[in-house]
Amino acid sequence: MTVVYLGLGSNIGDKEQQIKNAITFIGDCCKVIKESPLYLTEPVGLSDQDWFLNGVVEIETDINPKILLSKVKSIERKLGRKKTVKNGPRCIDIDILFYGDQVVQTKNLVIPHPLIQKRLFVLQPMKDLNPCFIHPVLHKTIKELYDEHPWSEIVTPYK
Repeated sequence: MTVVYLGLGSNIGDKEQQIKNAITFIGDCCKVIKESPLYLTEPVGLSDQDWFLNGVVEIETDINPKILLSKVKSIERKLGRKKTVKNGPRCIDIDILFYGDQVVQTKNLVIPHPLIQKRLFVLQPMKDLNPCFIHPVLHKTIKELYDEHPWSEIVTPYK
């Protein structure tokens, strides 16, 4: 079994329930180990939209990365995700952040997620789950990446 980290986000409808539903579906195909606290975060890239609720889940799976991506996209569709504009509003977004220490680069899948070090809304919940996890490309811990972040986004605890 491989430890995998998935990033989750929502900014349409009942954001908290959308994330809970996504975690339930993830649990149908993988073992959910831990869930980070949720964070209210300002949108990045396209600012004229509602704020996001973001979190990270740690799972264990023996599903290979390409099949896991297919399952994640299927969960997004089940929850009503529709492709719109890049960085636009979405009821659910599930990203494969890390798949153990594997590095994957295909047309449709890049692991580790290429923007982790630039996204405080990913670094904060990752730090809550595993601050000592070492990014397999950057060779820095999540805590080091968090400490180096320029803090240009607003990320606040939810509830």
